[in-house]
Amino acid sequence: METRRLGHRCTGAVVLSGLALSLATGPGAVCAGFAGGRVAVSQAGTSQRRPAEGGQQSPTPARQVTDDYTIGPADVLAINVWKDAELTRTVTVRPDGKISLPLVGELEVSGLTANKVQALIVQRLAAYVTDPQVTVMIQDVKSQTYVIVGKVAKTGSYELGKPTTVLEAIAIAGGFLDFAKVSKVKIIRPRAGGQPETLYFDYKQVIKGKNSEQNIVLKNGDTIVVP
Repeated sequence: METRRLGHRCTGAVVLSGLALSLATGPGAVCAGFAGGRVAVSQAGTSQRRPAEGGQQSPTPARQVTDDYTIGPADVLAINVWKDAELTRTVTVRPDGKISLPLVGELEVSGLTANKVQALIVQRLAAYVTDPQVTVMIQDVKSQTYVIVGKVAKTGSYELGKPTTVLEAIAIAGGFLDFAKVSKVKIIRPRAGGQPETLYFDYKQVIKGKNSEQNIVLKNGDTIVVP
């Protein structure tokens, strides 16, 4: 990831970008397996794969999200039922927060973790399949995002699959461009039924260990503005 420096004022930007990139690419993909009535959770950057027996493997690698990530509409789930190609599939959560699967029927998944969805599928399949072994993974995060605009290297919308601070978000976006007003960064946070809340972030102070409360954890729908 290339990071531009803000002249002599932002010498820490390169280090910051490297730190956040390390955080962004670290372990954290949800991978919840179920076998013999026990739930086993592993965290990895790629999908958990079964042995080659029967020639079946897990779907596309999961996105890197925390194990407490709650699923929402438009998220894409990779569901693998061991030794059952008909039930193994990738599904998108509908706007009503539900998915549909053979034998399982409609399932309300919005607001649940991958572990909980896995357990519900196992419960439903138990009436039809002996000792069902199911893996549910978040393949693509679509329901929770933040936006960063202004004088950063890579503006746009970013997935919020795991806790991300303002400092991390700036680094993930490639750092500040020249002449960015790094002490006047704003976070615009939508509020239901009211005017958006505006929060402030002073990069110079935060990297000095001051005003650390400004380095907030982002929420779904936040917009970071770098003037």
